[in-house]
Amino acid sequence: MGIPLFILLYIVAATLYPGGHPGDSRADGFSWLHNYWCNLLNEQAINGERNTGRPVALAGMIVLCSSLATFWFYYPVKPGISRKLQWLIRISGPLAMGTALFITVFDHDGVTNIASLLGLIAVTGTLVILYKTKQTWLFRLGLLNLLLVAVNNLFYYTPSLLHLLPVVQKVSFVSVLGWIWLCVYCSGHSK
Repeated sequence: MGIPLFILLYIVAATLYPGGHPGDSRADGFSWLHNYWCNLLNEQAINGERNTGRPVALAGMIVLCSSLATFWFYYPVKPGISRKLQWLIRISGPLAMGTALFITVFDHDGVTNIASLLGLIAVTGTLVILYKTKQTWLFRLGLLNLLLVAVNNLFYYTPSLLHLLPVVQKVSFVSVLGWIWLCVYCSGHSK
């Protein structure tokens, strides 16, 4: 339920965003090709106007982080999975999401790096569970998502590729959220 609600809130926040993106501060509205998710979370739009989409984007962020924290708290509890691995995921996943909530309060890059490291631990643990439970196609899709995250980082840290990052970010969001939704769906239907 949380992922579809987040997507809806993301779309609403984007429609309320006044305008501007890193390539053109005078552009109207939210550009799906040029704006980042974080642009929707800022108090001020890139064009200098008050960002009327921010409250909706913040609600979306809370829904997303709460949903993913809940996923990582409950998902690893499975027969045959060691308690150490379960607790590693149950701690790192919610901590990652709790940290991500501070993206608009503290240094964006610092918060993103900490949340990403904790999230990587949770994702890796989830991959171990998928491997151990022989959910091969979900395991492979998870590996693809790790590759997409690596591509995101490559584009972020390569100035000549930075202009492509907003699109890569959105593709990664859809892929990762779809993967998590499938993990939940398949887990519920394998009982």
